[in-house]
Amino acid sequence: TNFTLHGLWPQPNSPFYCQASASDKANDNPAHWQDLPPVNLDADTRAELDKVMPGTASKLERHEWIKHGTCYGKSQQEYFSDALHLMREVNSSPVRDLFARSIGGKLTADQIRGAFDQAFGAGAGDRVRVSCVIDPSNGRRLIGELTLGLAGPIGPNSSLKDLLLASVPTNKAGCPTGTVDAIGFQ
Repeated sequence: TNFTLHGLWPQPNSPFYCQASASDKANDNPAHWQDLPPVNLDADTRAELDKVMPGTASKLERHEWIKHGTCYGKSQQEYFSDALHLMREVNSSPVRDLFARSIGGKLTADQIRGAFDQAFGAGAGDRVRVSCVIDPSNGRRLIGELTLGLAGPIGPNSSLKDLLLASVPTNKAGCPTGTVDAIGFQ
């Protein structure tokens, strides 16, 4: 059980599509992600990305690169390698352990933020926002995404703790309580 990657978004949350062509912008919707240019990664990075970002099956990485990565200031290889480096830190932390223990149960935003404090230092949890989604089949409120506020240069030796603590705390914890759902269709 591990977290999956949605994306790494340079801030402020704009501009988008830096140096992207008009046709790439036009194709940037899920029905046409396969029409976006392939992302060029070495074999190890590609294999890890396919595991950590299941959305690569629908070419999510192409969307993430065109919309956000082109504004990152680094190559495709560096952009995705940096994102994977940060994911490895989260997935080897007490935050991951909390979620693994809680599958089928509920967690509060305070519990999640507390796990970030434990894993990455006091105040780290104040940089985390929890988003929930409603399961249309039964109305359950599911934890759908964690957004981590980061600040500073990101690279292969960056510390997630340092990046979290350098960012501005959010006063919006987001969804107060949600169910931790097992991966896959229900």
